[in-house]
Parts: sequence; structure tokens; C-alpha cells
Amino acid sequence: METGVELPHWTDIVKTGKFKELAPYDPDWYYIRAASMARKIYMRQGIGVGGFQKIYGGRKRNGSRPPHFCKSSGSIARHILSQLETMKIIEKDVKG
Repeated sequence: METGVELPHWTDIVKTGKFKELAPYDPDWYYIRAASMARKIYMRQGIGVGGFQKIYGGRKRNGSRPPHFCKSSGSIARHILSQLETMKIIEKDVKG
């Protein structure tokens, strides 16, 4: 019997990227991100952690200096991909 997505203990305190100042306010943000990642894998096969870091990245505010692009957290993407793999929604590519 397959279980759903298990929330890690750090979901209420983690930032989704180094360009963020606070953790997400929505308590269901992890489920929304997992569904979004599953859809993006369906639409564009062969995407990995680095691709998701670019997709969910954003602008870092530097005060009076100009903003710059920053990638999002890789550990969140890795954890969600492993959860989707255990639920047999996705599978690893045999070519790497």
C-alpha cells in the first residue's frame, strides 16, 4: 500500500531559497510544490534538481544595490523528488 507525501519536520521553519526572508505562510506549500514539480516533470521530461532550482529561483534584494537572480533550495527539490519516486509517480532515467 502506497502512502502519500510525508511532510518533513522542517517544513514550518525552512526558507524556500536564500533570496527569501521568511518561511512560506501557507501550511500546504509543500504539497503545492510537490504537485507543481510532478506536473513540470510530466510536461518536460529529463529535468533534475538543478533545473528546479532555476525554475523556483527568484530575485535577491540587496538594499540599495541592484537585485540579482538566486537559485532556490536544492534540498527541498531533492526531498520532493525522492518522495515522488517512492510513490512511483516518477522514476529515474536509466541513462542518468
